Amino acid sequence: MRHITVLQQEAVTMLNLKHDSVVVDCTLGSGGHAREILNTVKEGGTYIGIDVDKTALDANIDLQSDGAAARVILVQDNFRNIASILEKQQIDHVDGILADLGWRIEQFEGTAGEPRGFSFKREEPLAMTYGDPGKYAFTAYEIVNDWAEEDIANVIFAYGEERMSRRIARKIVEVRQETPIVSSLQLASVVESAVPKIYSGRRTHPATKTFQALRIAVNDEFDALRELLLDGFENLAVGGRMAIITFHSLEDRIVKQTFRELTRDQKAVLVHKKPLEASPDELQANPRARSAKLRTIEKI
Repeated sequence: MRHITVLQQEAVTMLNLKHDSVVVDCTLGSGGHAREILNTVKEGGTYIGIDVDKTALDANIDLQSDGAAARVILVQDNFRNIASILEKQQIDHVDGILADLGWRIEQFEGTAGEPRGFSFKREEPLAMTYGDPGKYAFTAYEIVNDWAEEDIANVIFAYGEERMSRRIARKIVEVRQETPIVSSLQLASVVESAVPKIYSGRRTHPATKTFQALRIAVNDEFDALRELLLDGFENLAVGGRMAIITFHSLEDRIVKQTFRELTRDQKAVLVHKKPLEASPDELQANPRARSAKLRTIEKI
């Protein structure tokens, strides 16, 4: 299965780009938004595509030789470092910033380079890192096998909003005392055995929220998002726009609150008061878009 970019046209339209715009695509991913942006940004413009996952850059290397009139720069880094990335490129201000906080289906299915343990349906090493596991403070393996039961429960509840967090943490500790939990499939089985049987009959897998929580913790996603929003906004030119696509309530809350503070301080205005969501046609073609929300602000 190949990744389908969510809100592809809507997100780029909200950026209100011109032919000579300088735009940062903070989540290059499968390149769907990149190609839509390069349909607008032409000679005199600059496209900067960022992704922490090298496989995304490798898959989109053709953007630099695809006949695009705009200058194309691809950077392997975390978008939280947007300020230093722009400084290295000697770019003072940009006209647009886009971030799609979803992740590629290739990452989930383990087909994008080295399997990292994102899937609870496959036997993959339990890392859950977007980049090189060796460069992370800790991996999902270390959380599950080394952290105290209370700390595991707190992570699962805070980042996954999982009501059964304490039962799941208790079961994880019980199992690891007998044998280490080394794979994503093994962890999924442990979680499933910890929750009521009714969980197994739901649309989503019983381990979905636990895996979400571990992924967020390992990649420090919420602090990275906050840094992107604040530092990215500082690097926006007056009249420049920032568009963020979220996929669950916790990250959407961070975007909503940050945008609200910027508008309250009269530094920005909302481009649209309510978040944009996928159309019925897009939902029919891509059911994964059902939770996507797009929020956009303009610097004043």
